[in-house]
Amino acid sequence: MKNVLVLISDPTRPALNDALVASATDTLRAGGATVGAPDWLAPGIACDLPFDGPTAPVDLAGADAVALPSGGRRKRLLVADMESTMIHNEMLDELADFLGLREKIAGITARAMNGEIDFAGALTERVGLLRGLSVAKLDEAATRIRYMPGGATLIATMKKHGAHCALVSGGFTYFTAMVRRTLGFDFDAANVLVHDGKTLSGTVEPPILGKEAKLAALQRLAGERGLTAADAITVGDGANDLPMLQAAGLGVAFHAKPTVAAQVAARIGHGDLTALLYLQGYRRSDFEERKDP
Repeated sequence: MKNVLVLISDPTRPALNDALVASATDTLRAGGATVGAPDWLAPGIACDLPFDGPTAPVDLAGADAVALPSGGRRKRLLVADMESTMIHNEMLDELADFLGLREKIAGITARAMNGEIDFAGALTERVGLLRGLSVAKLDEAATRIRYMPGGATLIATMKKHGAHCALVSGGFTYFTAMVRRTLGFDFDAANVLVHDGKTLSGTVEPPILGKEAKLAALQRLAGERGLTAADAITVGDGANDLPMLQAAGLGVAFHAKPTVAAQVAARIGHGDLTALLYLQGYRRSDFEERKDP
């Protein structure tokens, strides 16, 4: 069949069962689709429903439902956002906490990630408030990093099967380098904080890595490997991720801001990062399991 509806739940709280699969099947058939037999990728966690015909919106309690073409699901390039995607944190907010400015800067961060204000301007404003902060606080902030569940297995599995994995962030290289090493990414790119070795200057080296640079990184990384954007899977949560999410063969809005999720077809709101493997048709038995840091 030409299409597949992928049903995915949180692996720590498996929610899929035969009744939910039957409900999804009924919804597709009611919309005029012909539906094949379910194919379980992981019992209770992920299931493929092959189908032909129109895609009716499927809403399931406790599970994500993503419709995809059945061909070309496995991607050879992953380009991932870092903050609120590969890690829980927004590192600029963590740095602001040392100055008693977390609430102020977090508010600007939220508006920028929801696309309400310009990313570059918001970054410049927020970094400016960090002027004079001790460089030593970068190390302290790094101890607060909390990794998103499933990330280590996602990277290890894709690399095992020959994919190139890149971390491209609107955050800072100080932290992307750590996350790259910890999770096993092949490449990282982000903004560079300017300092004199002792204190932050309150600026970043130009040009600012924002949404255009993320899209350009996707296109460059694909081109370097003889691929196109259609051969890539991208993942992110904020407005500055939208261009790369929309350009990729499979762009995934992961626990994304509402305005972002509304503009991306593949949305994950229940599953962890291993959901990106199920979307590509990997079975749990295909995983290169890694413990989350």
